[in-house]
Amino acid sequence: MDPLSQLLSLLKPQSYISSGFHAGGQWSVQFGDQSHLIKCYAVVSGSCWLQIDGVPDPLALEEGDSFVLPSGQPFRLASDLDLPPVAASEIFPAARRGGEVFINGGGDLFMVGSRFGVSGGHAGMLLAMLPHVVHLRKASDQAALRWSVERMMEELREGEPGGYLIAQHLAHMMLVHALRAHLADGPGVGVGWFFALADKQLAKAIAAIHTDPTRRWTLQELGEVAGMSRSTFALRFKETAGETPMDYLSRWRMMLACDRLETSGDPVSIIAPAIGYESESAFSTAFKRVMGCSPRQYGRMPRLGAARSDAQAARQRLANLDLADVQTAPTHLSRLAARGG
Repeated sequence: MDPLSQLLSLLKPQSYISSGFHAGGQWSVQFGDQSHLIKCYAVVSGSCWLQIDGVPDPLALEEGDSFVLPSGQPFRLASDLDLPPVAASEIFPAARRGGEVFINGGGDLFMVGSRFGVSGGHAGMLLAMLPHVVHLRKASDQAALRWSVERMMEELREGEPGGYLIAQHLAHMMLVHALRAHLADGPGVGVGWFFALADKQLAKAIAAIHTDPTRRWTLQELGEVAGMSRSTFALRFKETAGETPMDYLSRWRMMLACDRLETSGDPVSIIAPAIGYESESAFSTAFKRVMGCSPRQYGRMPRLGAARSDAQAARQRLANLDLADVQTAPTHLSRLAARGG
């Protein structure tokens, strides 16, 4: 399995929401912390601005554009970025799956969107490896994402047997297709795992680590896989990925360990050698250094937090509402348009 597929396979999509969004007049909406949420949207008609925290320049979205927000950064959508934004949590009521949303009666913009959460204590670490935004510009890529979003909307609205499984596969398909297209186009200049994956030489070393994470890799061996000298490889990997190759190897092992701790029920004595550690103590030390807690503490966290998860999810739905979470907007934006911002 290739590195991108491996990483995304550790993300477990859930809590699917999909709907349409109509807007008219002047409007500006700020969406807060989107932790553990991935959003995919397609502009069916009209235009608007998208501004994402951590991304220097706003994106002008036009009819036909599709985009994905994989990393959970706060963002703003607006007809005019000079307008003062209104918090989404102050505007939108509770979610209705497969519904449609109207702001100021609509008429100027129509978007379709899907949102899904990801589970697991290591989800934040995984999402941080992905780009803040994927803006699809090719017509074929745009059409594929729009079809997936609209199909998810239909599945959630109709509630047919097997709909949950179809939604799960659509969520994975949307994310994989968008990220693959982003890689093919070249993600530009930046620092992070995704930029390293776009580098053909560094990608070979990353693939080697993912193929055999238990191996006691050395910089010399990984450099040879990448076709570079040891020193050149170490410098280029650090400059591109933002961490050393050995740090990345340790972090990837810990993500595999987190998945095993959450899903397998295996004891630490089994997991440690399975991901490349000769002793339980060496594994525990490395795990605590990367994850901030012991493997046993981490393994208990999902069970301890299970009783609170539903309540937390309910609160987060209100705090992190997005386009796919709403039915109709109340009068806040109508007043905003009436006073011209």
